[in-house]
Amino acid sequence: MKRGKKYKESAALFDRMQQYDTVEALDLVKKTAKASFDETVELHVKLGVDSRHADQQVRGAVVLPHGTGKTVRVLVFAKGEKAAQAEAAGADYVGGDELADKIKNENWMEFDVAIATPDMMGVVGKIGRILGPKGLMPNPKAGTVTMDVERAVVDSKAGKIEYRLDKANIVHCSIGKVSFETSKLEENFKTLIDALVKAKPAAAKGRYLRSVVVASTMGPGVKVNAQKTLD
Repeated sequence: MKRGKKYKESAALFDRMQQYDTVEALDLVKKTAKASFDETVELHVKLGVDSRHADQQVRGAVVLPHGTGKTVRVLVFAKGEKAAQAEAAGADYVGGDELADKIKNENWMEFDVAIATPDMMGVVGKIGRILGPKGLMPNPKAGTVTMDVERAVVDSKAGKIEYRLDKANIVHCSIGKVSFETSKLEENFKTLIDALVKAKPAAAKGRYLRSVVVASTMGPGVKVNAQKTLD
């Protein structure tokens, strides 16, 4: 892959093969972020599991103490009292069949999180093939299929993120913005790592945290000492 001049300059500022302490790695990410916009700080964790096996899946959600720095647009599939609660909690869009039809017929995707009450999953299921590949399908494990829509909306707005394995057994998540203080990025980092450790499947054998890398949207990846993140 051909890299731009700014990327090469950033990559030259540190040893790409060295593993750094968390704070030092995050400082390097901030230092090497050269884009003209406030880049997202991403955490990529390769786990010692095999996602092809159902008993080694890692999926869940966690509320980052300092949020992601992103304004989150929340859609809620609900009706009656639950719809009213979702609106009062600050949901951007609330409805049922009309929203599902809008997504299906108009390819409308102006939201970042989809939440549904259990009784609305029949409606949501009709657009599962659209929401699923985009990671937007409501899921009980992520807390987005729930009767407590008020809590779900508030958590999503506050910085709740979902994590799950990709086909290479890697979890990719945003933990904030380059403009965040390093201390806040560190707290978000530790919160997500702790959640991943707690979600370790019983069937997982050997070293669990295989590699931990932090990077800005446009910057090079900085390796973090995976073992020290557990200390």
